[in-house]
Amino acid sequence: MRGPSTLPLIAIFAISPAMAAAATILVFDSGLGGLTVFREVAKARPDARLVYAADDAFFPYGRRDEPALIARVLEVMAQLIATHEPSLVVIACNTASTLVLPQLRARFDVPFVGTVPAIKPACAGSKSKLVSVLGTEATVRREYTRTLIRDFAQGCAVTLVGSPRLAEMAEAALKGEFVPDADIAAEIASCFVETPAEAGSGVLGERKRTDTVVLACTHYPLLLDRLERLAPWPVDFVDPAPAIARRVLDLLGEPAAEKPPAPPFAVFTSGRPLAPPLTAALARLGFAANAAAGI
Repeated sequence: MRGPSTLPLIAIFAISPAMAAAATILVFDSGLGGLTVFREVAKARPDARLVYAADDAFFPYGRRDEPALIARVLEVMAQLIATHEPSLVVIACNTASTLVLPQLRARFDVPFVGTVPAIKPACAGSKSKLVSVLGTEATVRREYTRTLIRDFAQGCAVTLVGSPRLAEMAEAALKGEFVPDADIAAEIASCFVETPAEAGSGVLGERKRTDTVVLACTHYPLLLDRLERLAPWPVDFVDPAPAIARRVLDLLGEPAAEKPPAPPFAVFTSGRPLAPPLTAALARLGFAANAAAGI
């Protein structure tokens, strides 16, 4: 793998003069998980010129040490901002948001919308008061995440579950690779907690169960149908993407038109050819048919 100082960015669409005049929203992630956020942002601002940037050459972020990750994100973001001149940047990655957002906001004169674990709404909506936060190992060990729990748990018992492999499984599944159910089930098993009911709380022997799981990695909603099927009992999986899209509207305002000036386009730092299932997934999100053709 080439180092962050020498790695070029590979854009798969060119920018026309008409596109340059439109409002631009850049959605950034370490890989493909940010597509779940991209989808909601595209619905909220259908008039915008949309750029999806994946730093797949440095994926997964959750396994990188903090100094290297901070330097990497700052460098790649500098290239992206210089090239695409976005009106707003969405950091569609919990790991990067909880670590690098302050530095990004200090260095660049562009509004940034981050992605942080949706602990506050999850705890507010939990009936059993048993909530789990499912994220990368890096996200769940961040002091930022623990501060959110201290500030917003609202009487809930919050279980932090760091998954070492689920983000990579989501990437593999989107690319059409086989991911066994048993492997996914093993990654999420610790989210599901049962405890004895408190004295006087109801029927003798009644137990409380986790009823809400915060998806604290944007990759995880790519597997939502399988997460729901493999859960040992029904829970509410909380996806932060709709709230991120609402924040984009808060900062940029309502759409000025119904259609974008051109199809969205993507940037992949690795330059690797896109697998046909990924090309198809991009097409379903509105990317042009030539999304797999690098330049």
